[in-house]
Amino acid sequence: MQHVVATVSGGNLVSLRWVSSETTDTTMPSEMMTTTANPMAASAAVAETTGPNPISPEMKELQWGAGSFIVLFILMRLVLFPRLKKGMDARYAGIRSDHEDADAAKSGARADVVAYESALNDVRAQAATRIDAARQTLDTERQSQLAQVNARIAARRAEADDRASAVKAAGRGQISDAVAAIATRAGEIASGRTPDAAVVKQAVVSAMESAGAR
Repeated sequence: MQHVVATVSGGNLVSLRWVSSETTDTTMPSEMMTTTANPMAASAAVAETTGPNPISPEMKELQWGAGSFIVLFILMRLVLFPRLKKGMDARYAGIRSDHEDADAAKSGARADVVAYESALNDVRAQAATRIDAARQTLDTERQSQLAQVNARIAARRAEADDRASAVKAAGRGQISDAVAAIATRAGEIASGRTPDAAVVKQAVVSAMESAGAR
């Protein structure tokens, strides 16, 4: 059977060793006897000599870390987050207001376009009405002027025809008188007698009318 032998000097653990019960050296100092008799005390002595763990944090560090985290959480919850939320709400409200203003401006522009198109259609309708009225007035005036001109031309043509007819009648009368005089003179020379003037004139008029008909 093996036993742990601890060497203590001045209250400090100096060394540990395993000792078999079969060894002939069974003498142990009083400190060893005490250690062997009380192994829990030896383990406590070993634990005390090892020192603190450099990796595990101390209680003060844990307290400071937890306190800092709690203070930061309270600061963020009560101060930073409300400000951030207020800024985000203000930005969202500004963006929403800009969108509403843009929609209102767009709606106003559409209304203006509709009003402009309506006014333009009214102006076009009025212009078309005025153009039609002016065209009808011009057509009426033109027809009236053409009728007046045609009437004047017809009157002048009738007057010219009358004058031509009068001139022709006068010329025919003169020609018939001249021909009748020549025929009377020729008949007188041929027969030695003076023919009847009415008969000669009737014969000349008949001959001239038949020649004009041809």
